[in-house]
Amino acid sequence: MTRQKDDALPPTAKVEPGEELLFLPLGGANEIGMNLNLYGCRGQWVVIDFGLGFADDRLPGVDIILPDIAFLEARRDKIAGIVLTHAHEDHLGAVPYLWRRLRLPIYATPFAAAVVRAKLRESGVGDREADITIIPLGGRLKLGPFDMEFVSLTHSIPEPNAIAIRTPFGTVMHTGDWKIDPEPLVGETTDIDRLTAIGEEGVLAMVCDSTNVFRETDAGSEADVRANLGGLVAGRKGRVFVATFASNIARVETIVKAAADANRKVVVLGRGLDRMIKAATETGYLDIAGMLATDREADRLPAERLLYLVTGCQGEPNAALARIARGEHPAAELRRGDTVMLSSRQIPGNERKIGRLLNLLAREGAEVITERDADIHVSGHGGRNELAQMYRWVKPRIAVPVHGEPRHLIEHVALAKSLQVPEAVTVENGAVVRLAPGTPGRIARIASGYLVADGNNDVLPVDGEVMRARKRMLYEGAAFATVVVDKYGELKADPMVALPGLVDPDSEIDTLAADIAEDLAEAIDGLDDDDVLSDVRIHDVTRLALRRRLRTRRGKKPLIDVHVVRI
Repeated sequence: MTRQKDDALPPTAKVEPGEELLFLPLGGANEIGMNLNLYGCRGQWVVIDFGLGFADDRLPGVDIILPDIAFLEARRDKIAGIVLTHAHEDHLGAVPYLWRRLRLPIYATPFAAAVVRAKLRESGVGDREADITIIPLGGRLKLGPFDMEFVSLTHSIPEPNAIAIRTPFGTVMHTGDWKIDPEPLVGETTDIDRLTAIGEEGVLAMVCDSTNVFRETDAGSEADVRANLGGLVAGRKGRVFVATFASNIARVETIVKAAADANRKVVVLGRGLDRMIKAATETGYLDIAGMLATDREADRLPAERLLYLVTGCQGEPNAALARIARGEHPAAELRRGDTVMLSSRQIPGNERKIGRLLNLLAREGAEVITERDADIHVSGHGGRNELAQMYRWVKPRIAVPVHGEPRHLIEHVALAKSLQVPEAVTVENGAVVRLAPGTPGRIARIASGYLVADGNNDVLPVDGEVMRARKRMLYEGAAFATVVVDKYGELKADPMVALPGLVDPDSEIDTLAADIAEDLAEAIDGLDDDDVLSDVRIHDVTRLALRRRLRTRRGKKPLIDVHVVRI
């Protein structure tokens, strides 16, 4: 997770669209998630989606990764705005972390607008500060040379949209995330008539989701999940805990209805669920208030009358389900004989976290049901046959696969060619693609990379000093030394040495620390009369002596920090 280098141009390089149409992904190409796409035409850019990703074990202490927006910051006055296809974290989650760096207007349909506004408030951005324009379903928006039409699709969240981007050089269909669900339960069905009509008008290129390109079967319908999950809840004894993606409002409604049919009240646990339920209620997609239990009701109801709707289906250690499994949640406890359902799929990269969660649940005596055990989840991304159908509707001249790892994008190109799409372009983050005029292809590559959200919304470069030091401490340990000298450079006490992560404190630390302290004293004593008057020289010789001893005794190159105190 470092910035792409090689032949890449710096983000500040002069890459401005003239009489041409450019496409530039800065996130979501060669990876699943963290979508950030730019279109350029006649000196202006427009951003489609502004998402985040989730970190793995390679980034200690970090949960969220963000796209590096140096390219955007360098040309903020040439960007017409941020247009959001839908409200998933990997399409709008970076907004609260990075919006203040750009202060661009945001355009979204009602549900996504409600979600992003709530997230901005949580990050301290007031309603009057952020310029958010609500676009009606099926609405149009003109920004500079870009005339954009929102086309309703189906996915695993309300109001997923494709964006038909009309430009002087042709129309691009940017699909966002989608599948073909004939019965999504919440929201509109796919607007096949508009997709077909736009295809008949003529589409230059389609920039399309590649997530399930290897899946031969269709994604499946939310209606099927409702029928299956309802039967499972009805047959349970004891408490029932159901974890799902907070953004899947149809699934939330299904779970609540299943509880009501089984004469259970629902307790919602998790900030993400609270936020999404509130946004869905505000925009008219949910009406479940009467089916939810207050804290006081939950305390009085017996186990067989309760269903807990919780966050944490991906094993997130701080989410509600993991805290319940560890016995640390103040509002719920897990007992032997309870049932836990994970109405979700396992996102690649989360295998270890989910495995740890499942083991915790099993040790507590809970019966665990996942999508492998019962049909309680369907994907939000179309399979191979659905992709082929989309190509038949839209009829693009150029296929540009995104939202996938390299193997997904390569396979998507092969699929497009098998469907007689005349041209196909494989991209990665930072690739500047000219779509028109002329033959489509890459014309440059911009250095792209990642930022991390650390602590209380601090944003740091992924390859910056903080993360480098943290990784070094993780794998090599750390060594700290404090030396106290008087104004003449004489040691006033033996050097103090701390070696966290290098030695077992119950075994070797006394001898190794003592040996290092002796080495440091000798090194300082060996300085000449001028050097001992310089804190910098004392620091450097102490650091060198510390590093040499640790390399000899431990074979390690830890993070080293030396403090010189002169009294």
